[in-house]
Amino acid sequence: MTAKIIDGKAFAATIREKVAGHVARLKEEHGITPGLAVVLVGEDPASQVYVRSKGKQTVEVGMNSFEHKLDADTSEADLLALIDKLNNDDSVHGILVQLPLPKHLDEDLVINSISPEKDVDGFHISNVGLLGTGQKSMVPCTPLGSLMMLRDHHGSLSGMNAVVIGRSNIVGKPMAQLLLGDSCTVTIAHSRTKDLAEVVRRADIVVAAVGRPEMVPGDWIKDGATVIDVGINRIERDGKNVLVGDVDFASAKEVAGAITPVPGGVGPMTIACLLANTVTACCRSNDLSEPEGLTA
Repeated sequence: MTAKIIDGKAFAATIREKVAGHVARLKEEHGITPGLAVVLVGEDPASQVYVRSKGKQTVEVGMNSFEHKLDADTSEADLLALIDKLNNDDSVHGILVQLPLPKHLDEDLVINSISPEKDVDGFHISNVGLLGTGQKSMVPCTPLGSLMMLRDHHGSLSGMNAVVIGRSNIVGKPMAQLLLGDSCTVTIAHSRTKDLAEVVRRADIVVAAVGRPEMVPGDWIKDGATVIDVGINRIERDGKNVLVGDVDFASAKEVAGAITPVPGGVGPMTIACLLANTVTACCRSNDLSEPEGLTA
């Protein structure tokens, strides 16, 4: 068996098309333009790339993009004052503070200062609690994108056995909650799980989000299982720097039924879902129907 490759780049393009359609209707029917504000503190090279890409894609789907670039030594008080200003700006429907922050800033304090309704990253403690109790929330972008791809491939996920490898607040835990919401039987595993290979071999769905390059070999994968590889790891191979996932793609694709590649799998879906969350936040703040196909 050779797995079907789940093309995240192509899927993300369809999500952006849906977002653009919803944005156009919001403008035409209600005179509203969704707005996304991104705050970057410091000059981390990877963060700068992400912010540029987010800004470009925001504009391409017809939304307003507000970028705030602050010096690395910006005080916590000044950053919180900016967030407070954005919280009270009716033209801003989504706020994202690019992580990681410089070490002198308290990430939890900063994230939880964002209005939960504008927290398009889904990291605010209120959104975490709402998601965990099955209520309407803003959903973290990477798990949301992963769920969309799984639904697209399988249709219903009800009754499937899913293993999430990784227990981070950003991916692992919310991913498990979303899978539970779709009636999967869910196991959260991690690097210290006993007999991890056997746990993974029982799974119909494997979501790898542990942050270790190629940690999951193909012989851990059940025949025909669907593998969502969230990992993005830069390693040296044959004298070159290459990106690899948390799953050994070469061996896993020989047994899996479907698999996401790295790069080109989950990664493109993250920004697409950020745009989707901004439209959702805009609709909710204006008491309008939520956009179909863009939420959990």
